[in-house]
Amino acid sequence: MLTKICPQRDMQYKCLLNRVCSTTLGTEVSAEPFTPECTDTKQSCIRNRSYSYIFQRKALVVLFQHWFSAAAEEASEPSRVAAYLKHIKKETPSLLAFLVNLADDNGNTVLHYSVSHCNYSIVTLILDTGVSDVNIQNNSGYTAVMLASLTAPDGPGGMEVVRKLMEQGDINIRSSKTGQTALHLAVRHGRVVMVRLLLSCGADANIQDSQGTTALMFASERGHTHIARLLLERSQCDLALTDKRGQTALSIAMQGSHADTAALLQAHAKARAL
Repeated sequence: MLTKICPQRDMQYKCLLNRVCSTTLGTEVSAEPFTPECTDTKQSCIRNRSYSYIFQRKALVVLFQHWFSAAAEEASEPSRVAAYLKHIKKETPSLLAFLVNLADDNGNTVLHYSVSHCNYSIVTLILDTGVSDVNIQNNSGYTAVMLASLTAPDGPGGMEVVRKLMEQGDINIRSSKTGQTALHLAVRHGRVVMVRLLLSCGADANIQDSQGTTALMFASERGHTHIARLLLERSQCDLALTDKRGQTALSIAMQGSHADTAALLQAHAKARAL
């Protein structure tokens, strides 16, 4: 997993690199988060002022590669991640936000990976730094909240972490690729628990994606009657919205021969007309 350094941020990197200890460039890197020689970054900076920018840049790349190796794997250990974060916060606090929000070549941050792996202890550590940009989208246009909407947390502990994530992020942010929100994704994939959680956190059921499709339309298309009912319990859920083909949630349900879903939509339409 290689990290990407954008030329536009080179000056920022250069300032940060001046505070990174050069010992990270050794051919053998300790399995521990940081070696004893790296504990005084300020002194290291003074000793290594003559090092070239390229050399320093490589040092930072190595440091970030070790960060991803320690924190972004399915088997990553929370204790090791906590050690990284504690050291960075203590020795080079200006580096903390940059490290936490660093994205790899796929646009994924450690938070993206931790959510996907359901490593909730690591998700909590990242969120508790207070500097994580939860709304970063990867190359597929997904935020960490969107990825969380596709998971199935095991137990109340996981659900509470996901709720915390949703509360810190923009729950209604739209994917740069499809225009879909976390609610769209949860509905499409039949994640009933996540749909309920998203709605309780303020997800807007009327947002339309790039094709004009709403969450209710996706529920109708797939015959997810229970999810459609959850959406319709929100009085602001608009049954009359049409997509770019001019179809409503009801017409989509009928076209897909989802009789139960169509009956539910018709019943709600009649009730609201009274």
